[in-house]
Amino acid sequence: MPAGAPAVAPAAAPDLSGWSCPLPLRDHPRVVMGHGGGGAMSAELVENIFAPAFGGRLLAGLGDSAVLELGGARLAFSTDSYVVRPLFFPGGSIGDLAVNGTVNDLAMSGARAAYLSCGFILEEGVEMAVVDRVARALGAAARVAGVEVATGDTKVVEAGHGDGVYLNTAGIGLVPAGVDIRPQRAVPGDVVIVSGEIGLHGVAIMSVREGLEFGVEIESDCAALGGLVDAMLAVTPDLHVLRDPTRGGLAAALNEVAAAAGVGVLMSERAVPVPPQVANACAVLGLDPMYVANEGKLVAFVPRERAEAVLAAMRAHPLGAGAAVIGECVAEHPGMVVARTALGGTRVVDLPMGEQLPRIC
Repeated sequence: MPAGAPAVAPAAAPDLSGWSCPLPLRDHPRVVMGHGGGGAMSAELVENIFAPAFGGRLLAGLGDSAVLELGGARLAFSTDSYVVRPLFFPGGSIGDLAVNGTVNDLAMSGARAAYLSCGFILEEGVEMAVVDRVARALGAAARVAGVEVATGDTKVVEAGHGDGVYLNTAGIGLVPAGVDIRPQRAVPGDVVIVSGEIGLHGVAIMSVREGLEFGVEIESDCAALGGLVDAMLAVTPDLHVLRDPTRGGLAAALNEVAAAAGVGVLMSERAVPVPPQVANACAVLGLDPMYVANEGKLVAFVPRERAEAVLAAMRAHPLGAGAAVIGECVAEHPGMVVARTALGGTRVVDLPMGEQLPRIC
């Protein structure tokens, strides 16, 4: 400081003394992009701010959707918001994501989606042709998924306060009798199955957003998984856990189940189906495919005695043709995911801290 310059009092630091959360949330008095990435920072935000504020037994389950009883029926209920950029990408659009993402969250409870709500948040100045294209894509995806858009809302924000179009969808569906699918049901001995090649959606978004070329066009795997789950339930209603590995990828999904059930997950890296184009892109970008988002894949924890039949049913369905066993639940290292590497060693596959690919849904 130059001689004679007036002293400047330091800015008052935010009072975080009442917070019980661990790092890194304590290091961030303001929201950062990583808080929306589906990793450790997202989990801390939910567990230390939202869950205590809202309370409630159903929310405490922290599943992809809540299963509740109403009028004698068991319903699954879920909501999600979509802020992806760009709005249109190889293999889909924000409209497809808004339908398939919510339908898939319901399917992870074993429910077949019946009705959706849809909220459009439009930025002042966006072309009507863009809004029309998004709406048409959303309607077409709903028809393919066998779900009806029953209600909705529209808001407009000032120019510069959005990215053209944001969407929110909520959905409800019926859970069949005898079906109890939730993260807490994973037990040692369960076989872990992934429905196909991972990483396609995240890499597709990155390639078009940043103008990257990898020698071949990479398309998102965006799809509604209700039919695949129906095929699996037809083999056995006793599926323990289903999860769609979206934000945070397969690594986040496995870690969430391990933590919820208090079990360990032992997986084989070589067994995980990573398409060559994703592997090559991740090598160039310095990414790990395990953490890259998917929008048309699921991971299942299945009792060992039913695993072979479930795997066969998945492979007989178009959306599960590439299904593969990638590991098992174990009693050792509860709450942790450990991978056997191609070199014969092991490594811990932890929750991502924030996100590798921002704004993928």
